[in-house]
Amino acid sequence: MEEDQLLEMTGSVEDIVFRNEKNGYTILELNNGQELVTVVGSLPWVSVGEVLHVMGKWTKHPTFGMQFKAEGFERFKPETTDALLKYLSSGAVKGIGPAMAAKIVDAFGENTLKVLEQEPERLTVIKGITKAKALKLSEEFRQSHGVRDAMEVLCGYGLTPEEALRVWRVIGPSCVELIRENPYSICEEEAGVSFEKADAIAAALERPQDDAWRVRAGVEYVLRHNLNNGHTCIPADKLAAAAARMLGVPLELAQEAVEELAGDGTLVRRQLGGRDFIFMPRLLQAEVYPASRILTMLRFPAHPIPGAAGLIEAVERQTGMQYAQLQKDAIREALENGLLILTGGPGTGKTTTLKAIIRILKEKGEQVLLAAPTGRAAKRMSDLTGQEAKTIHRLLQVEWDENDRQTFARNEKNLLDCDALILDELSMVDILLFEAVLRALPLGCRLIMVGDCDQLPSVGPGNVLGDLIASGKVPVVQLREIYRQSMDSLIVTSAHRIVAGQMPELANHSSDFFFLPCPDPDDLANLIVDLCRRRLPASYGYSPMTDIQVLAPGRKGELGTIELNRRLQAALNPPEKGKKEITIHGVLFREGDKVMQVKNDYHLGWTKFDGTTGEGVYNGDLGVLCEIDRKASTVTVQFEDRLVLYEMEAASELELAYAMTVHKSQGSEFAAVVMPMYPGPSQLSYRNLLYTAVTRARSLLVLAGTRQALAAMVENDRKTRRYSGLCRFLLGEGEE
Repeated sequence: MEEDQLLEMTGSVEDIVFRNEKNGYTILELNNGQELVTVVGSLPWVSVGEVLHVMGKWTKHPTFGMQFKAEGFERFKPETTDALLKYLSSGAVKGIGPAMAAKIVDAFGENTLKVLEQEPERLTVIKGITKAKALKLSEEFRQSHGVRDAMEVLCGYGLTPEEALRVWRVIGPSCVELIRENPYSICEEEAGVSFEKADAIAAALERPQDDAWRVRAGVEYVLRHNLNNGHTCIPADKLAAAAARMLGVPLELAQEAVEELAGDGTLVRRQLGGRDFIFMPRLLQAEVYPASRILTMLRFPAHPIPGAAGLIEAVERQTGMQYAQLQKDAIREALENGLLILTGGPGTGKTTTLKAIIRILKEKGEQVLLAAPTGRAAKRMSDLTGQEAKTIHRLLQVEWDENDRQTFARNEKNLLDCDALILDELSMVDILLFEAVLRALPLGCRLIMVGDCDQLPSVGPGNVLGDLIASGKVPVVQLREIYRQSMDSLIVTSAHRIVAGQMPELANHSSDFFFLPCPDPDDLANLIVDLCRRRLPASYGYSPMTDIQVLAPGRKGELGTIELNRRLQAALNPPEKGKKEITIHGVLFREGDKVMQVKNDYHLGWTKFDGTTGEGVYNGDLGVLCEIDRKASTVTVQFEDRLVLYEMEAASELELAYAMTVHKSQGSEFAAVVMPMYPGPSQLSYRNLLYTAVTRARSLLVLAGTRQALAAMVENDRKTRRYSGLCRFLLGEGEE
């Protein structure tokens, strides 16, 4: 048996070892007539006793040895009495256990399934089976086989077993008939099958290119696709034009589809700024509710705390601080009105102002909560303020429903217990998460929002910070004055020059900022490696693992994170005898590697060195891969003082982190940042991205590459334009 050789195999299912009911992932024992073979893969509703024809390849599990990984399968009903007994005894038909199975098979032999399906009244000859029970057993049998037959049809259309299972769960028993009538019904969000696959099914069914269902689905697909680019809505004319181009149909057909979808409520039309926009209903709600809630908070503000001037003076005496006028304005706004956006670039005193607000509110007996969108941003907030900060998801107590959709335990019916909420890094918060925060906020609660409007916007849809400021409805204090101690930092002054469209002072060889010219991409990659491995540790004592972070605009190319991680791994953590390695989804991991968690996992357990245990590892958390256990099929990662054990399936949430994208660095801060400056695609070479990267450096910033690439980023004032409605809704537009 050669590993990776594509094979087909037929046999009877002897045992179901494991099954995940949600995704159908199954481990079973298959008797192929010669030996028992372990078969793994998405095999939903397969039962003991059935004959299975599987297509796939051999793989070698580090613990369990050779396994057959099924990529497709066909099922056949059991026919022999032994197989029928195994099948019915396994619980394949609800209501039939081993004892009853033996009686039924003994009575009807190889005709058992025919009796169950077509002649259930004959079952009454068996003691204990009434006519009503016989009919019930027959219905359960037909239903179970209906599910399985539908699964086979769906997989025959090219869906994976996982996709077929999801379609069945969403659409139900009529899914096959519905797909034949309208192949694009499986493109709906909950079913989650790609438009391309639905289009392939439609082509196989010889549906015309201008089929009405196809055009409608194409319009919805284009709209959903743009949500992934940060938009919450699309102008109606742009939507129709984009759909027509993608589908290869006349513009008029796409326009008609937009009208129909808006007419029947599938999509929603709103006029904003004199232009028609099209929303998905859920995204419209996500923008309308926050606008309404913010306006309510302005009408019914938190109770004012009088005597702001005196309270500020008292804090100044206690701390020895002297606040600038804008800082005092921010503190007063927070105390008197309770709704505030505090913004400003690096070195302008946002944290100092925030600490004063927190101090006064706590002295006045208010319950103050702090939150940020990511784990690293929350930790940074905690470190800077000296107060506990949580991720927004943790604060709202994230949960998942039966369809694995995200919900929050904290909502309108279960409000947060607080008098004030301080929300940091608001530029990273998308509209759906902002809506969730406002739904959980008690009426009369203060809301202080902190962010830098010049940083990159959220990954998810919406433009929360920008829209709130643009509306002019929410009080905004923008700190502009750079503190004296920050004026000496070329990192800080360079960041402000970049925002203003000016080149950093490259000739000024400060202690915290350097530009290293290097025109050749291969030489530049080698230079970055040398900076991390030798030059910066030797000159500054920085650790390549904990202090230095390479940031890159994108993932691909000679200077993208994928290639840089490969080079840095080879230099900083080379292979050694006894140092274990493992490949996960095509990426080589080695004990000692710097890694990053790339999604929030609220159920992943951890153990501290003092024995304390808990759950939750968050997107952006950095750690070191300290152990690979092939026998147990696990890896262990140390995140600061926490050890986290990953099963191999969960380890796909890890990436090498010697280099990361600028987008991934949002909300984080590093002692030293190294960034390549080399010509790349315009969508990754713009001012806000450079500014965000520069402001991630706390003590040292090294830009290396070409002046032309740096100048191009400074000059490219492309702020990612997003179509969103929050600003307009705050101004009273877009009403039905």
